[in-house]
Amino acid sequence: MTPEALPPSTTSLHFGYGTNGLADLRLDDALALLADLGYDGVGLTLDHMHLDPLAPDLAARTRRLAHRLDALGLTVTVETGARYVLDPRRKHGPSLLDPDPDDRARRVDLLIRGVRVAADLGAHAVHCFSGVTPAGTDTDTAWKRLAEALTPVLDAATTAGIPLAVEPEPGHLLATLEDFHHLRRVLGAPHHLCLTLDIGHCQCLEPLPPADCVRAAAPWLRHVQIEDMRRGIHEHLPLGDGEIDFPPVLAALSAAGYQGLTVVELPRHSHAGPHFAELSLPFLRRAAATAAVSRASTPPTEPRPSVPPSTPLLAPPGEPSATPEGSTS
Repeated sequence: MTPEALPPSTTSLHFGYGTNGLADLRLDDALALLADLGYDGVGLTLDHMHLDPLAPDLAARTRRLAHRLDALGLTVTVETGARYVLDPRRKHGPSLLDPDPDDRARRVDLLIRGVRVAADLGAHAVHCFSGVTPAGTDTDTAWKRLAEALTPVLDAATTAGIPLAVEPEPGHLLATLEDFHHLRRVLGAPHHLCLTLDIGHCQCLEPLPPADCVRAAAPWLRHVQIEDMRRGIHEHLPLGDGEIDFPPVLAALSAAGYQGLTVVELPRHSHAGPHFAELSLPFLRRAAATAAVSRASTPPTEPRPSVPPSTPLLAPPGEPSATPEGSTS
């Protein structure tokens, strides 16, 4: 059976593609493309070329988008990593860690807008990341700023019933799964503080293999980004161009009962977005089919001992990325 012929029922997972990898398309054209290709959903980056979170009539535009997504049968996760949506001169600026409290407040406002958009769209989650620690800022101060900045966002997410899925990002303050657990402890383990897991980032710098990262992250997992990557190099690659063994990753996601979107994250390939969107879904379906065959032929094993959700499951973090990129770069 060719990859293209594999039916969606091959896997219980739900695959999407990120609009930051389709930046040269109008949003409606991008959504129609993904629906035609057979994707289950979309990772929607709030940005000026698609759904501009700062332009007038956001609520009305969001309602129209909700109707369009429903008509196309696409689910959605809201992503907030646009490069220049807040500052035309600083990529991903300002961040939650900026020294200027007014600048931090601008990022907080964007995230709260993202929560409202997500609620209006019926999204799985809102994604965000910490940002890079500014020069001259000590680590304790950076963590304090992050916790204080995220508190009103978590309040909004709790009110809306939307998970806030923080992404460990190479080169950022919150770079690893261990860092995510540190944030949870600092904030008192709020229910709506959840996790975005980027599979490429696991390959890049986590001490465990990507499939083991999935198992470790499962209790908090609400959004998954997927691409290929090489160890120690933070460069998002098309599926199959790096070092990741994908069937075990997808098997781990399926075994964990993960029901959110697994979104292809190729922002630096946006110039050829339709091409890579067309290639990526058959690749993932084939990997999922391989995982299913492997599971069916593997004798059952003793169940793994349960671990309380408050217990970090990872060894100390690996070395930082050799080439900081940012998953939404």
